[in-house]
Amino acid sequence: MVAAINLMVPQLAAAGLGLSSDQLIWAVDAYVIVFAGLLIPAGALGDRHGRRGALLAGLGLFAAGAALSALADGPAVLIAGRAVSGAGAALIMPATMSILVQLAGPAHRARALASWTLALGLGGLAGNLGGGLVAQYLPWQALFWAMLPLAALLAAAVATAVPAVPRHPATPDATGSALLTGGLAAVLYGIIEGPSHGWASAQVLTAFAAGALLLAAFTGYALRARHPLVDPRLFGNRRLRSAALGSAASFFGLFALFYVNSQYLQYVKGYSAALTGLAIAPLTVGMALAPRVAVRIQARYGPRPLIGGGLLLIGLGLLGVSTADAGTPYPLYAVHLLVLSAGMGLSAPALAYGVVSELPPGRAGLGAGLNTAAREAGAALGVAVVGTVLAARAGGPGTAADRFTAGMGLGLRLVAVLVLLAAAVATAGYRADRTPSAAAPPAETPDHPVAL
Repeated sequence: MVAAINLMVPQLAAAGLGLSSDQLIWAVDAYVIVFAGLLIPAGALGDRHGRRGALLAGLGLFAAGAALSALADGPAVLIAGRAVSGAGAALIMPATMSILVQLAGPAHRARALASWTLALGLGGLAGNLGGGLVAQYLPWQALFWAMLPLAALLAAAVATAVPAVPRHPATPDATGSALLTGGLAAVLYGIIEGPSHGWASAQVLTAFAAGALLLAAFTGYALRARHPLVDPRLFGNRRLRSAALGSAASFFGLFALFYVNSQYLQYVKGYSAALTGLAIAPLTVGMALAPRVAVRIQARYGPRPLIGGGLLLIGLGLLGVSTADAGTPYPLYAVHLLVLSAGMGLSAPALAYGVVSELPPGRAGLGAGLNTAAREAGAALGVAVVGTVLAARAGGPGTAADRFTAGMGLGLRLVAVLVLLAAAVATAGYRADRTPSAAAPPAETPDHPVAL
């Protein structure tokens, strides 16, 4: 859905809903802010009250938000629908990972997380292809209406096939959830609004100040609470910190590319929306195929080489894309996308494993929420960095296409350097202080397969 919406932006702008440029941004970002802000509380909620129930509730909310968006006759209803879908997604994502981890067991956890990464890659492929086709041939409402039967089919499958998994007995932490959600939402708001309003604007500085105060209040509260939502002392674990940093860095690079990729293909290369969706497909190939290789590497050598090598490939892929201009042949551009996607496919299961494996099995939902929240924070920063560079270069010399490619190249090179620095830090922090057999589960046996 995220991939598809990015391709639908021009159609939404022309949909007659009266969307201003700021409202159009919020039609996309309301989902992101609510999703990221609620991920950790939603993961903990699933641990405490049942992950299958959280998944079913999330599918229902996601479908309700899609229906509200499809029925929108103005900006407010569309933005509200996107926010409701974001809340549903916050319940869905941690539940899917934690259910897989719980059902697979410690011996097959890496394989299960590779399956989860494969699902993300296939979802991205479906979103790009489906979103492009809808943008080209159907009304914009069709994208949202399609979510209703899909959510219903998935809910029926979950109710039929997914067993109840053990809950984590703990007292709900309403105060901690409110402080953390508010703090994350305020920070993300500042990051998203920074490129358009200016990083020194009162609106952005107020958002950052409010976010810092709320997160500081959450930390102080959680250190004293008997049953905190998240114990800040968890981040004293070096491996967990390094895996979270790596997850953030990978999505920092990926979403920086997402921000410019469809614009480059449509406005610089002149591709249609449908062809753009197809041309983006190499980004998902590595995410679909590399996890199979990653499982075998992790079983033998542990997650550290996958974390370092995968982030290195992401950085190299970004550097390759940064050289693209109007004359770049598509096959060369596709190679750069494949390099980046291979890095994502190799590193994502190991990074998720690095977060989840450092927490007790009963907190798998919290671990999934932490991992995905780190990704979303990185994604928002990636978009902000590239968006800021593009805005700074908008008044430069040359044609609009020349200015865009110059800004895209500079922004992606900056992002690539930061990803490579994060790769070095995460790899150093994840140094092998355990034997491979302890750091990674053994390879699957025929008796207990987890299908990819």
